[in-house]
Amino acid sequence: MAAALRLISSMATRQLLADLLAPPRGAAVAVESVGGVDAAKRVRAGEAFDAVVLSAQAIDALIASGHAVAGSRVDLVHSGVALAVRAGAPRPDIGSEDAVRRAVLAAPRLSYSTGPSGVALQQLFERWGIAAQIAERIVQAPPGVPVGTLVARGDADLGFQQLSELMHLDGITVLGPLPPAIQVVTTFSGAIAATSQRRVEVADLLAALAAPACDEIKRRNGMEPA
Repeated sequence: MAAALRLISSMATRQLLADLLAPPRGAAVAVESVGGVDAAKRVRAGEAFDAVVLSAQAIDALIASGHAVAGSRVDLVHSGVALAVRAGAPRPDIGSEDAVRRAVLAAPRLSYSTGPSGVALQQLFERWGIAAQIAERIVQAPPGVPVGTLVARGDADLGFQQLSELMHLDGITVLGPLPPAIQVVTTFSGAIAATSQRRVEVADLLAALAAPACDEIKRRNGMEPA
């Protein structure tokens, strides 16, 4: 019996991949989900993986550096950012860009991830002209640690992260997605790792994960099929 294909992903797609690859749908695949920054670092260091699932931007960077196979990128899902507060806490209005700005300014502590959504939020706060004002209130979630866990234990009062990472956590209330005017959408993609000796199998796996038969599971995990 062949060894399981080895796949590394960011935390944003951890539950999605667990559902997509659950028997009998999935082939034998061993998935490890860590912070996206750490995942890319390990791939660049030459650790032996067969497949990588990260943001499209990170996948393109790995392809450009020769650590993922050129032409193998397959877009899987589009993922938006949501906001959360601790369970039982007041629920601020987030129905418009102005409402979110007011909620950010009113929150004693804010948290977002080290991933692409966190970078986009930093840029948004700078565009609003409040980055310096709220800098001391930011509680940065370490790589691989869900923002929702910081909110649940009271370390942050307002958390921003991929809906897919917030929706499965206890102890928080998901307020909803960012309004369309400021929504941050990340495309998560898969690619064949340059270290893989089973590239045909990985290509088949990625094609299966992108197939319409997986759309319902993707939506159930707070994402849209790519």
